[in-house]
Amino acid sequence: MALSPLNQRRWRNFKRNRRAYWSLWIFAVLFGVALCAEFVANDKPILVKYQGEFYMPIMKFYPETAFGGDFETEAVYRDPEVRCLIASGGLEDCFDDPEGILEDAEDGVVNGETINKGWALWPIIPYSYDTSVDRPGAAPLPPDGQNLLGTDDTKRDVLARVIYGFRLSVMFTLIVTAACTVIGIFAGALQGYFGGLLDLLFQRIIEIWSSTPQLYVIIILFAILPRSFWLLAGIVIFFGWISFVGVVRAEFLRARNLEYVRAAKALGVSNLTIMFRHMLPNAMVATLTMMPFVITSMISLLAGLDFLGFGLPSTEPSLGELTLQAKQNLQAPWLAFTAFFAFAIMLSLLVFIFEGVRDAFDPRKTFS
Repeated sequence: MALSPLNQRRWRNFKRNRRAYWSLWIFAVLFGVALCAEFVANDKPILVKYQGEFYMPIMKFYPETAFGGDFETEAVYRDPEVRCLIASGGLEDCFDDPEGILEDAEDGVVNGETINKGWALWPIIPYSYDTSVDRPGAAPLPPDGQNLLGTDDTKRDVLARVIYGFRLSVMFTLIVTAACTVIGIFAGALQGYFGGLLDLLFQRIIEIWSSTPQLYVIIILFAILPRSFWLLAGIVIFFGWISFVGVVRAEFLRARNLEYVRAAKALGVSNLTIMFRHMLPNAMVATLTMMPFVITSMISLLAGLDFLGFGLPSTEPSLGELTLQAKQNLQAPWLAFTAFFAFAIMLSLLVFIFEGVRDAFDPRKTFS
């Protein structure tokens, strides 16, 4: 679908802001990699060929018996016996000497006989966010060729956790910000357009709402209910929509007595059409001005709650939990550096992008 002339002008303005434009590309690449995290960092192969058939363990559950093993539980693909079974086509000798058979299976010949050679295609990082790394030494382990960013204090690969944690943080922020924006714009538009008693009642409700200690509510609820992604997102949305009400309300209060609004009312145009088709575009600049602050505050809120232990479940990959580990393991500086640069890069790119979007929507802003 072709863009309207107005949106074409906005896109041109955004592209002229080189910092915002390149930030968008960099963030899109990083987020695209994070969205495909299971194909980038996983302790399961992407594709397995076994006895002439193909399997996708990354997408489907396969018991060990599917590859000639003895157990009905999911195959542990990093186990030498399972690797040997796949490579040799299910030889029983794998249970006696998996490493030796595995070396022979690479040549396609075992005990002088040609075997049905299989293979497994692994992700670039052969660890998921919760995989325990098999390396000697006390955790946390420093970076090396096996773990580029080292491991945390439970021997989990830090790079894998950063990739999954980046996706989790961005998805949480986008969901919460989108919901808060819709609710905040709707509430602010109603207040500013109708004014009067409705505006007065809304303002008193918002004053009470904003004075409620959000952190205490989260602590109390998580003491009663099990922690989850959607529960935390719902609580943050419950309080976060107030951020947009003030700027939208002010824009609608200013615009409701302008001539084009009065003319639309005189022509019998409905209130909803006037509010969201004619007045809202003029209020978008103020709304988008708030967007970078809300987005960064949501990411910081999630990280802060995870750091304090009141955020997502401990089983989830969290950048805030990585920051807590950096604080508790000062002898492992790679944890602190990783957490710092992950937050710095993510927040900087998002702020640059939304600054460009804000300026693109501003008709007074031009770029040379």
